[in-house]
Amino acid sequence: MKKILSYVLTLSLISFVLTSCGSSNSAAKNETPAPVANEAAASTSKGKVMIYSSMQEAQLQAIKKGFEAKYPDITLDYYFASGGKVMTKMTTEAQSGQIDADVVWLGDPSDYEGFKKEGYLQPYYSPESAHIPQNYIDKDGYYTAARLVTMGIAWSTLSGVGISDEEAPKTWNELLDPKWKGQLVMTDPAQASTTKYWMAAMMQNSRYGVDFFQKLHDNGCELESGTTATHNQVAAGSYKVGICLDYVSANLINEGSPMKFHYTDEDVVTMTSPLGLIANCANPDNGKKLYDYILSKEGQQILVENNLVSVRDDVENKVDTSAIAAKNVDVNFDDLAENTPKYLDEFNKIWNK
Repeated sequence: MKKILSYVLTLSLISFVLTSCGSSNSAAKNETPAPVANEAAASTSKGKVMIYSSMQEAQLQAIKKGFEAKYPDITLDYYFASGGKVMTKMTTEAQSGQIDADVVWLGDPSDYEGFKKEGYLQPYYSPESAHIPQNYIDKDGYYTAARLVTMGIAWSTLSGVGISDEEAPKTWNELLDPKWKGQLVMTDPAQASTTKYWMAAMMQNSRYGVDFFQKLHDNGCELESGTTATHNQVAAGSYKVGICLDYVSANLINEGSPMKFHYTDEDVVTMTSPLGLIANCANPDNGKKLYDYILSKEGQQILVENNLVSVRDDVENKVDTSAIAAKNVDVNFDDLAENTPKYLDEFNKIWNK
């Protein structure tokens, strides 16, 4: 894997530069490896399938509804928790002999390199790969990006408490302004894989690094134990400003919560969110069916309808991906895979954890 990876993500016929799960620097979509046929395709679809995921439960329920409509004789069960809790559950189960999931779907692509090394995953090239950029697919076939999520800034608009659009911070460094002292919240990166990715991407960047997080701490930024809690705190006006995810914020805003969200004016941090098929899982055929369904046009359209960004080249997204791409920060994916634990240790020291 090359030292610096600037991935070119093709979305809706635009060039979208960000770190992803592949190993190519090419601006063009490379030839996708020949899909491994789903051996169960011609067999009767029955039984169950289990997915572990840190994605919001509303989105998981939407996927469950669509999948079970397509495969009425397969029951889709899921374990929904923060990325940290999912990883702890996987590690504990692996130590006992077998992970109980068939598919895992977390937010931080660098976690999957660890899963590969630990033998948690088995390779699988989905037939749906033809519509997914090669840069989204692990070169060894162990995981494939299934959605894109982006970290940005949310703020409360609650009457008497919130702030105006003009006041809202527009860059990461604006969060360090003393006027936000004690009014900032973010998710603990030890608990949320998406926040962990953002933290590590900022730590490795010479414009931010440890100094940025020390100043963020000194400005009174508080930690919440989960992504949902962080966003709810902003929506409730407990904090004026939060470091938040685009789709979780959109969910709350659509439900009428008094908050707003925008991407930063520079150094936007976008991450892929990969699927992995668990090694020696109990339901491999149904696991492949679920994997394929999530990556299918139907599955990806369900995600878009639920405020997520699709990875397919034939699905129209709600957000202006070209605008995001123009501001996306360069990320060294090799460094994240190797040094994220070190960055997390640095973060924990600052917050006296």
